[in-house]
Amino acid sequence: MKIQESAENYLETILVLGRERGAVRSVDIAGALDFTKPSVSVAMKNLRERGHITVDNDGFISLTQSGREIAESVYERHRILAECLVALGVDEKTALDDACRIEHVISEQSFEKIRAGYLRWRGRLGSRE
Repeated sequence: MKIQESAENYLETILVLGRERGAVRSVDIAGALDFTKPSVSVAMKNLRERGHITVDNDGFISLTQSGREIAESVYERHRILAECLVALGVDEKTALDDACRIEHVISEQSFEKIRAGYLRWRGRLGSRE
């Protein structure tokens, strides 16, 4: 399922914050993305209506199965692309920024080829250690 880049960014942020903090609220997302609380509230409403998140009575946000699948896919692309760029000599900040843009537009076919090459490369590194 293809969703907007902004929705992918929100879902990825919820995933990462959840792993770091356990519980995620809109204010946490606003702080992480440097967005206003009203903007995040509108986005959370849209994600909730699309079935990607749930929000409990205390305002804690959880990913649904569909939200988690999207978030994990985006996060994997981000992580692998950033690590590849750093391995090629790109400084970490630039690699992270570029990976954040590339992760939303790269085709599944191209990413799978990059991922396979990355895993082969990592496997060769692991056998040398």
